[in-house]
Amino acid sequence: MCGILAVLGCSDDTQAKRFRVLELSRRLKHRGPDWSGLYQHGDCYLAHQRLAIIDPASGDQPLFNEDKSVVVTVNGEIYNHEELRSRLPNHKFRTGSDCDVIAHLYEEFGEDFVDMLDGIFAFVLLDTRDNSFIAARDAIGVTPLYIGWGLDGSIWISSEMKGLNDDCEHFEVFPPGHLYSSKQGGFRRWYNPPWFSEAVPSTPYDPLVLRKAFEDAVIKRLMTDVPFGVLLSGGLDSSLVASITARHLAGTKAAKQWGTQLHSFCVGLEGSPDLKAGREVADYLGTVHHEFHFTVQDGIDAIEDVIFHIETYDVTTIRAATPMFLMSRKIKSLGVKMVISGEGSDEIFGGYLYFHKAPNKEEFHQETCRKIKALHQYDCLRANKATSAWGLEARVPFLDKAFINTAMAIDPEAKMVTQKKEELKSGCLEGPLMMRSNPICQSISCTGKKNSLVMELDIAGLMALKIMLLNM
Repeated sequence: MCGILAVLGCSDDTQAKRFRVLELSRRLKHRGPDWSGLYQHGDCYLAHQRLAIIDPASGDQPLFNEDKSVVVTVNGEIYNHEELRSRLPNHKFRTGSDCDVIAHLYEEFGEDFVDMLDGIFAFVLLDTRDNSFIAARDAIGVTPLYIGWGLDGSIWISSEMKGLNDDCEHFEVFPPGHLYSSKQGGFRRWYNPPWFSEAVPSTPYDPLVLRKAFEDAVIKRLMTDVPFGVLLSGGLDSSLVASITARHLAGTKAAKQWGTQLHSFCVGLEGSPDLKAGREVADYLGTVHHEFHFTVQDGIDAIEDVIFHIETYDVTTIRAATPMFLMSRKIKSLGVKMVISGEGSDEIFGGYLYFHKAPNKEEFHQETCRKIKALHQYDCLRANKATSAWGLEARVPFLDKAFINTAMAIDPEAKMVTQKKEELKSGCLEGPLMMRSNPICQSISCTGKKNSLVMELDIAGLMALKIMLLNM
């Protein structure tokens, strides 16, 4: 993940303003420690802090079209960039960056190109020919983005609130799946999947279709020019991600550069079930496994930094983010810059315990829709900011657009039976390899009891967290 900051129409093109934008952009440097860039056109500024994952040598930002009349600053990964390049034969690309396609797509299709992007992203694009701009955020809100307004009528857009809070009269979350257009003077939704209507779907459950959709989602996320690994707690979701990643790693560009043996990472208190389960799954998959231990005091000591980075006082999010924050620092110290993680599955499949009390499939489905729409406030925010605090990128295949559309089209009655639910998330995605006779399933907690990172801070840690929040 990178960090972006844009200041648009501020009626101030002085050197002092440029220095101020640079100063605010540096607040996002943890997100992108590899390079900094700033573009100025009159009273419009686009700043970028880069974490180089694709084309590290030449993909510095901001990015331009051929004559530099269109400029864009992007935080994201465009997984179908090669396909999109093939649809732009008359365009000349300056870099091999996946995000290089955005300026050219705008040039070719205008503002209506955003739905063509398959990936996670937040970007601001400036058309210097008429000083118009657009900004957009990915479908689910995996990538954070905020928008603010200055007293002078300027519009500010930033990857994190800390880039806005001192200079904006008002700022708010940039809504996922939306585009802001200066020409139209406001937001419009670009992401309108069928499940948004919350009408109850009736597509029969087909394990082969669901498995193919998930495998495709994982394979897309193996696109990288830097070392990477998987987060492996030993739970069902992370084990599925690790299993498919390990199976398909050998044929990727990353394997040619960094080797075919997958690295996996787990964090926990001494003796925690996550560590044991993660170790067993890693042994079965043959990964190079890394365990990181922390104490309750380590977690308490980190809470202030965690709150600074994830920018929320939600207790559950902070509690879950703390182990991830500590682990991310360790992972980055090993030279790894990207990890694949399992967020989003419980929202899609109704994996939380209270879903067992759903009175009917209509209310079950409506609740899964509500949970997915709110992910950007909780799990997406945690996964992105807890990792990017240390210049580490987290990719989440369960939140792939195509996979969500496939999973949310299934008749929700298939998700409601507890026994079938686990088969839905394991047997259907991995086929016979994931049946209960397999050691990998024996090490996964399929009983309904969730032993996840969220549980790693015990009662003492939770009480200390509440006291700290009250004092703040």
